Amino acid sequence: MVISILRKRVLLAGAVALVVGGISGCQIFGLAGAVSAQLERSKQIEVLAEYDGLRNHTVAVVVQSDPSMLYEFPTVAANVTANLSARLASNVGGVRLLDPRVVLQWQYQTPHWSSLPYGQIASDLGVERVVLVDVYEYRLNPPGNTWVWDGVCAATIGVIEAQSLDADEFAATFSVTSRFPDLEGVSRESANARQIETGLLTKFLQEASWLFFDHIEDKYPDD
Repeated sequence: MVISILRKRVLLAGAVALVVGGISGCQIFGLAGAVSAQLERSKQIEVLAEYDGLRNHTVAVVVQSDPSMLYEFPTVAANVTANLSARLASNVGGVRLLDPRVVLQWQYQTPHWSSLPYGQIASDLGVERVVLVDVYEYRLNPPGNTWVWDGVCAATIGVIEAQSLDADEFAATFSVTSRFPDLEGVSRESANARQIETGLLTKFLQEASWLFFDHIEDKYPDD
């Protein structure tokens, strides 16, 4: 029995030696390099907030967009208002978000609101901070091609601080451009408009909200 076990161990060792011996030094280093590269690509990192001034303040999210865009996509402004407010409320410490329904009602009752001084917008809404999202591009297809999906949501995001020395100037501004799907050439046969719009808004809301709180994201998001 002992001899049998020893024989098996010798045979196993020999098999391992043959396998290893059949791989050249370059192949071993190449394999190790590929594994290392894959681990590096899958890393996640902590990213600090680019603007940390919403904490412990009252905040309103206000969305501005072109009338022609609202005609084609009538729910975009309300979706961004409600869902960005919800993400900030869930992730920013001590923040108190004004009910999105109050914001939308104020916009409806104040049709000239976009021409008001920034400080007055904050004053009218009764908040200490306003996150003003100006969506200047929103589409699901490339221009002139309705057979391929290529969603884009681009916005300038400015922060109004009601108590600052110059409340009529943005305390901070950012540009966010989100695209969905990530793959090129996705046809109408592969997905419908609702799926593309849901994916696009989800990605935009994530990237826009990340400006305001520490978070974890992929080190190489394009891989």
